[in-house]
Amino acid sequence: MPDPIRVVLADDEALLRSTLRLLIDATPGMAVVAEAATGAAAVREAAAAEPDLVLMDVRMPELDGITATARITARSPAPRVLVLTTFDLDDYVYRALHAGASGFLLKDVPPAQLLDAMRVVAAGEALLAPSATRRLIAEYTRVSAAARAVPRRELDVLTPREREVLALITRGLSNTEIEQSLHLTRSTVKTHIGRLMTKLAARDRAQLVIAGYESGLADRV
Repeated sequence: MPDPIRVVLADDEALLRSTLRLLIDATPGMAVVAEAATGAAAVREAAAAEPDLVLMDVRMPELDGITATARITARSPAPRVLVLTTFDLDDYVYRALHAGASGFLLKDVPPAQLLDAMRVVAAGEALLAPSATRRLIAEYTRVSAAARAVPRRELDVLTPREREVLALITRGLSNTEIEQSLHLTRSTVKTHIGRLMTKLAARDRAQLVIAGYESGLADRV
């Protein structure tokens, strides 16, 4: 049997942590190895427990979840971080991805979807495909682009095909959807994504989405 996915739960609501622990510990292939009620505690527990995944709340005492995420992902090797948010916190999404989170979910997500998302993120992918996620990112970028004043990322190093792939990633399409859209093989899509990560110095798919928005590519998809 493969080793279970080791999870740190970071949330200031004790009842929610208990509910999540029951759900995760009852799921084959997963185990909660530590809990944290503050952002500072999350950073400490992530360093001590060396988990595969941190399930991180955004609003945390002592240290907010975004800052805690940045500190956790700055370590090497770093666990993956899946951020939980509520709909009225959508302006935190972009900052969470910049901090190194590999994805985020709304707190009212069904249990089965949460577990699936945890598996996806723990496996090294980024959870950015759901339509709700695309809407949150797109809306945040639209209303705050002027305020952020983020420099536009140069795309001159990319080939025309790599730009097409990045545009589809920015829209939240999965590898399978990109294959179908561009009539490419799975291996070719993976090759393009690997080259995009190298050329844009992106750690994962989440950072490719950020690159797409910062370059202005999101305005054209």
